[in-house]
Amino acid sequence: MSIEIYTDGSSMGNPGPGGFCAIVKNDGATTIVKGGEPYTTNNRMEMAAIIAGLYWVTKNLPDKKTCAVYSDSNLIIQSLKQGWKRKKNLDLWEKLDTVRYQFEKISWNWIRGHAGHRENTQADKVAQAEATKQKKKK
Repeated sequence: MSIEIYTDGSSMGNPGPGGFCAIVKNDGATTIVKGGEPYTTNNRMEMAAIIAGLYWVTKNLPDKKTCAVYSDSNLIIQSLKQGWKRKKNLDLWEKLDTVRYQFEKISWNWIRGHAGHRENTQADKVAQAEATKQKKKK
């Protein structure tokens, strides 16, 4: 079975306190990878979620070389699938490229956000909670 990674990012203000979440599903097991930053943007958190999920797989399941990534960020998915020009967050694009090339195959899938998709809804809630934690740290 292929690994599935569902991701979402959130920021309270753009920029503002932000959080991210990656839900990694593998053979019936689910792992939540999460974090945040005190001053960031929504797009950075969307990217951080994907990067964190992929890094988690490379560290914890090094024999797994294929996965499916699901994100509600059309910008990121289309940049990866259609070669849209990368204009911002070049530091994160570099990290994403570094980790994604450790896989033999990744399918990049856009899913509509806030549309009742179970894992996207869960990732959104966790990302928002992580953003709230960052806000409280101030």
